[in-house]
Amino acid sequence: MGELFEKGERKVEYVELIYDLIFVYLVSRNVSLLEITEKGFIRPLDFFSYLASSLAILHIWYQSSLYINHFGNGSLREHLMLFFNMFLLYHMADGIRTDWGTVYLRYNAAWALILLNLAVNFLLTAKSFPEEDIRRLYGRRQALMLLIEALIVLVSIPIYQATGFALAPWALVFVLVSLILMRNSEIRLEVDFPHLAERVMLYIVFTFGEMVLGITGYFDDGFSLMTLYYSLMAFAIVVGLFSAYGHYYNHLMNPDTKIGGSAYMLLHIVMILALNNITAAMEFMQKPSIPVLPKTFFLAGSILIFYLCLLGTQRYASFRVENRTRFYTVFLTVAAAYLIAAILLSHNAMIGIALTVVYIYLQLYSLHYGAKEQTDF
Repeated sequence: MGELFEKGERKVEYVELIYDLIFVYLVSRNVSLLEITEKGFIRPLDFFSYLASSLAILHIWYQSSLYINHFGNGSLREHLMLFFNMFLLYHMADGIRTDWGTVYLRYNAAWALILLNLAVNFLLTAKSFPEEDIRRLYGRRQALMLLIEALIVLVSIPIYQATGFALAPWALVFVLVSLILMRNSEIRLEVDFPHLAERVMLYIVFTFGEMVLGITGYFDDGFSLMTLYYSLMAFAIVVGLFSAYGHYYNHLMNPDTKIGGSAYMLLHIVMILALNNITAAMEFMQKPSIPVLPKTFFLAGSILIFYLCLLGTQRYASFRVENRTRFYTVFLTVAAAYLIAAILLSHNAMIGIALTVVYIYLQLYSLHYGAKEQTDF
């Protein structure tokens, strides 16, 4: 069995791409929870539902990706696992709605079954290795965490039906605490980093594709100079952010990376959430019914989170900026100036979104300039 897990140059398979597309669809559906506003902005309960649902979906993607990266061999069982999860994800997608209480049973039953499916596959794979093999220990640990998470989700169903209390989101709290407690664990496998980086990059590309499609919503009420202006600014924002990520990815691949991939994936999970927030914020910008200050702050804050995550990937890069102090000082100074200016000029949405475009391209120049002053490992 060991020969199935020999490290070599792996490419992302077609089934992985189809699998990821389902997640992009689910996360984009989550953005619809942000479209209903109350007292001028997003309703707190809807934002909590959006955040919890996004994290639940992205955690499934995270665990699936780790399984494939560590143990993937293109077997029939692996493909059946993915297709089974894809079918259940459709039921989770249907549960993404503001009246989620009406589909609580089906949503959480599908969620729990996906977690159980992943746990079973981790256990079956772990059994194929000797007792003291770290891969056996790792598989068992991942399976145990998934089983506990599934149990919390399953128990939440009768509790919700009896009391109306939604316990399921606490499964995500358990996951977060587990990841924190295990961050220094000795049971850690090296990842196939080129494969992981390609997998994550493709997910980010799909997310940017959803952002481009989101711009078409500007023309729902017909064409005008105003829609032309906002659609042009929104498109410029997407292009600028995509160029920044593409620049980092092109300098990212370090084949000799010998570190775990969890932190890298978590950075991208936050980045995906930030990109979806940006999509929603850009739709808000052209709506006069939504006050300018909160939507400007929402857009600016989400963009800053995206850039912070992007800077966090620096440790995985195949280069280091020579004058890091100057690079980060300039980068953060421009970011702070943008946030202050965005708040001060928030009385006008047209000015606010134009300012955002200027900021994004200044940061893009900063990233390219910083990359010129680099040293190889």
